[in-house]
Amino acid sequence: MKSAVIYARYSSEKQNDQSIEGQLRICNKYAQENNFMIVDTYIDRATTGLNDQRPAFQQMLADCAKPVPWEIVLVYAIDRFGRNSIEIAVNKQKLKKNKKTLISATQRTSENIDGSKNLDGILLENMYIGLAEYYSQSLTHNALT
Repeated sequence: MKSAVIYARYSSEKQNDQSIEGQLRICNKYAQENNFMIVDTYIDRATTGLNDQRPAFQQMLADCAKPVPWEIVLVYAIDRFGRNSIEIAVNKQKLKKNKKTLISATQRTSENIDGSKNLDGILLENMYIGLAEYYSQSLTHNALT
């Protein structure tokens, strides 16, 4: 059985804890179906994904560098991990350096649960990241105009 943590986040005051509850429900269901044991949960509320300066996210990254009993970071969708393609790449590298794998409960990712490469996931994950970054930047742009 693989061990995992869940990272959940919602972006703004317009959203609420139901968003977190929904993410946790889907992630826990995915974990059960894939024989993961959830050992911890990291949650950021009303925090943007445009940068990685999120308290729970930073704690998760710090914890992954320690001898922790988990191998997988499970998110509802890639945009919960972040909405900045450069920071996502840097933070995924931090996970990988510490032998951790990022998995989404709802989207194909570049690595499989066992850590092997997922060829179609490489393309899809990068598309998800690009769309998330575009969406966030377009909201910012539209708010300024």
